[in-house]
Amino acid sequence: MAVKEQKITDKYAIYNGDAIEVMGSFPDNCIHFSIYSPPFATGDGGLYNYSSDDQDLSNCADYEQFFEHYGFCLAEIARVTLPGRLTAVHCTDIPSSNSGKDYLVDFPGDIIRAHERHGFHLVARHTIWKEPLWVRNRTMTKNLAHKTVVDDAAYAGVASADYLLVFRLDGENKVPISNPVGLSHYAGGEPMPNDVAAYKGWTGDQKANRYSHWIWRHYASSVWDDIRMSRVLPFRDCKEPDDEKHVHALQLDVIERAVALRSNEGENVLTPFMGVGSEVYGAVLNGRRGIGIELKPSYYRQAEKNVEEALAGRIDNNAEQEDMFAEAG
Repeated sequence: MAVKEQKITDKYAIYNGDAIEVMGSFPDNCIHFSIYSPPFATGDGGLYNYSSDDQDLSNCADYEQFFEHYGFCLAEIARVTLPGRLTAVHCTDIPSSNSGKDYLVDFPGDIIRAHERHGFHLVARHTIWKEPLWVRNRTMTKNLAHKTVVDDAAYAGVASADYLLVFRLDGENKVPISNPVGLSHYAGGEPMPNDVAAYKGWTGDQKANRYSHWIWRHYASSVWDDIRMSRVLPFRDCKEPDDEKHVHALQLDVIERAVALRSNEGENVLTPFMGVGSEVYGAVLNGRRGIGIELKPSYYRQAEKNVEEALAGRIDNNAEQEDMFAEAG
């Protein structure tokens, strides 16, 4: 495989190279869970470009070619995933790029159909709520401005939700994903009631474990409205002139709760589009072995730095990082 750099430890393995080539070197059925954000297509036209590399999935010529290329990634993910295990994809509705209108394209729906062609089946869809003014200030989307509602609400937009789509691969899961003492850590922004927090570490009858039950009610919800949107790993230093302004690390709350729900401690968690290392960090923090692949060298170097600093305790697990899009516009 063509790997420019790599770092392999007992807690994680990260590679600077093409995801398809690197995954091609993995043995069959070696991954217990995967989670990632794919490069976002832009509907009926171009893509958000993450780099100028010809191997970058974001450099496909159009929407159809994107899914043709993405299909090769899904084939490898299906091959390396254990039967009956899961993969999670972070995505959103996307703007149609060539119409000149503010129409939306069902990118999540096309992702679902692409997975079905490779033996995956949708088992959960979590809707990640985003505060409208936060989205407006971050993206400067014209149809999300209050002025648009005042002038002509026919053209008013919404703060589109993100989605975490969870798929299960065909086959029987022979190693249960079990939590014998319930869920032990809550990743989210809602304060936990004192009478619930008192049950942390409960080892008795799990039906009485109010701490784990409170967390489970949040995690099992179809709408996640308690995600801390600015709780992300540092990514400023890796941005380059050819980056789109939307580039933003995936929220750690999303990653941590998915990893906790969908894998066991000590298992392999893969992200084929590693970015700045958020999914590897979230896996390692929760006692899993993170495996990440990133094509862009600047992102890879930032990922290596983030994971190492997190393991050394220099990144606060519960702190929200400064949001570079927070300023109003």
